[in-house]
Amino acid sequence: MDIKHSDAQDIKDKIKDIIKFIGDDPNREGLKETPNRMINSWKEMFKGYTRNPEDVLKTFKEGACNEMVILKDIDFFSTCEHHWLPFFGKINIGYIPNGKVVGISKLIRLVEIYSRRLQIQEKMTAEIANSIMSIIKPLGVMIVCKAQHFCITSRGVKKQNAIMITSAVRGVFDRDIKTRNEFTELIK
Repeated sequence: MDIKHSDAQDIKDKIKDIIKFIGDDPNREGLKETPNRMINSWKEMFKGYTRNPEDVLKTFKEGACNEMVILKDIDFFSTCEHHWLPFFGKINIGYIPNGKVVGISKLIRLVEIYSRRLQIQEKMTAEIANSIMSIIKPLGVMIVCKAQHFCITSRGVKKQNAIMITSAVRGVFDRDIKTRNEFTELIK
């Protein structure tokens, strides 16, 4: 995410305006560097826009199997596109290879690409599944994502323990209840 100096100054000025809007002084000591900090933070939080899923999903024919492969409890952090508040949790990915497997760190990188964008959980879950299906071309994939949303815990209904669960089911997982049940049992 490269920002030209003139664009960066414009963004900093807008952040100062927001600080004024919420009732604080952007020139007080604790807030003077806040615009720079926010820009640097956004570069990290939204780095998913600078990455392409096809570049990270490297596959291997050696070691390929026809049994379920699961990567469980992948931590993620994302930002709600509706309120610009964080949501975070864990993602479980299961797939059945079709002549090739993917490096497990690559699945984590894929989660990072989609979670590091303005996002809603439902879309993120589907995008991860769709990328795996279109790039790796397994027999099937299933994703289960559990997350806590600050837009629910810190504002609005203010429910501290609400957890949202989304899933995406593709290929053999969609057609075979036994395969789907095996996955859900293994991620417990």
